[in-house]
Amino acid sequence: MKTRCSSGAGTGENPELPTRPPDSDLLYSPRRGSRCAISRGRMRILITGGAGFVGSSIALRLRHDRPEDSIVALDNLVRRGSELALPRLSDHGVEFVHGDVRCWEDLEGLGRIDRIIDCSADPSVHAGYDGGARALIQTNLNGTAHCLELARIHGAGLIFLSTSRVYPIPGLRGLPLRTEGERLVLDGSDEAGGWSAHGVSQRFPMQGYRSIYGVTKYSSELLAQEYTAMFDMPIVINRCGVITGPWQMGKVDQGFLVLWAARHLFGGSLSYNGFGGEGHQVRDVLHVEDLCDLVSQQLASLEEHAGALYCVGGGPERSLSLRELTHHCRERSGSEIEIGTNPSSQPADIPYYVTDIRDVTARTGWQPRHSVDDILDDVFAWLSKHQRQLRPILGTTERGENS
Repeated sequence: MKTRCSSGAGTGENPELPTRPPDSDLLYSPRRGSRCAISRGRMRILITGGAGFVGSSIALRLRHDRPEDSIVALDNLVRRGSELALPRLSDHGVEFVHGDVRCWEDLEGLGRIDRIIDCSADPSVHAGYDGGARALIQTNLNGTAHCLELARIHGAGLIFLSTSRVYPIPGLRGLPLRTEGERLVLDGSDEAGGWSAHGVSQRFPMQGYRSIYGVTKYSSELLAQEYTAMFDMPIVINRCGVITGPWQMGKVDQGFLVLWAARHLFGGSLSYNGFGGEGHQVRDVLHVEDLCDLVSQQLASLEEHAGALYCVGGGPERSLSLRELTHHCRERSGSEIEIGTNPSSQPADIPYYVTDIRDVTARTGWQPRHSVDDILDDVFAWLSKHQRQLRPILGTTERGENS
């Protein structure tokens, strides 16, 4: 399907929406939402952003885990590299629809939907600082609003992938940190305040600014919670940290681990940006397959997770600094590229974030399976195998560092 929003903008007010979708196999009550929806036969599962790194990974996992169901991946293919997912999706029997979450008509024309996994987003925390926030808001907030409304109409459950960048920048910058070896570590603990040696939890204070990207995702979380309460819909929010792995098209502010690995393998410049330019800033990383484990589990028992908000990431055991990442990449690539230094921090930069995953583990039993070494081994193997396709995308001279 070709998107009908030629400018990429939303269409404004939605047209009058049906109380029951056409060609539906659902017993549906509009007031009560999906808890009254009974699917007859196989499910039809929509993944928005389905040709992106996370969306395509989830689509392929669900194709494997749920062979009886129909998996639909919708994407506008705006991000460079997303087109590489199309043969993989096709080869595994995933239906691809060229469409845009900003355009209600693209969603309305999909037919029956039983479950939605909303992976569509502009994931750049730096987006909007040049004053161009309109497209970001339309994709990240209006797009999610469209997905929620689609779920309500079809009586469908929804899994929403949010971000750790919903936490306010001043609060994260205000964490007490000290340098230990080649990384920053938390100096102390405040469990009631939402931070400890286990990382940052959902109890962290939410007052303060968080970037346009962060506020669109936080607003989407709040909207999802309202739909859960108002329409009794089974909706789950996964507040994700850094997700990485093969087929991620790494950039400066999204996918730093892949970018770092690719530059060591293909060549190109890198720099330690911000906070003195020493590369001590820390993130935890989660293999995309571990996220797929969780989403597949949630999908299998969505009612049990309805209304839940989980902090999802690699946790302290899968955290590393940029300087530590450099050592890993040099060891695997056998090359040492020059790493520049830029001490100036960008407005959205934060020095430290590690996910406290104790709650999601306690409530679901889920925990990551892949170590940092596993992640890097998989990324380097993928880069080496597909370097003809990937070198033009990931081997440029852009300077990069995680934010």
